[in-house]
Amino acid sequence: QVQLVESGGRAVQAGGSLRLSCTASGRTFSNYATGWFRQAPGKGREFVASISRGGGITYGANSMKGRFTIFRDNAKNTVYLQMNGLIPEDTAVYYCAQQETGNVWNNWGHGTQVTVSS
Repeated sequence: QVQLVESGGRAVQAGGSLRLSCTASGRTFSNYATGWFRQAPGKGREFVASISRGGGITYGANSMKGRFTIFRDNAKNTVYLQMNGLIPEDTAVYYCAQQETGNVWNNWGHGTQVTVSS
């Protein structure tokens, strides 16, 4: 297991955009499924989006589909989450995760805070 590192979270006003990054030293990201999750204050962890080893993409709740885009740059071994049209309900800690073994999310980063103000 390697340490996943998220970056890019910050405070932004409603309607703004952010791009989050997930990377890890010495890891070939195309060999692992990578997902983004988020946890808002007082709520459970929620699935946002994922990309499989082969590049297949899955998105979570309808409220995020069309606004969020997940993509991978194999040359940079980085997975991104592009977030547009942010709303206050998007405020959360966003986590990157990978499937080290099996089909479960068993390797998690420490998260990056996204705060959307109205």
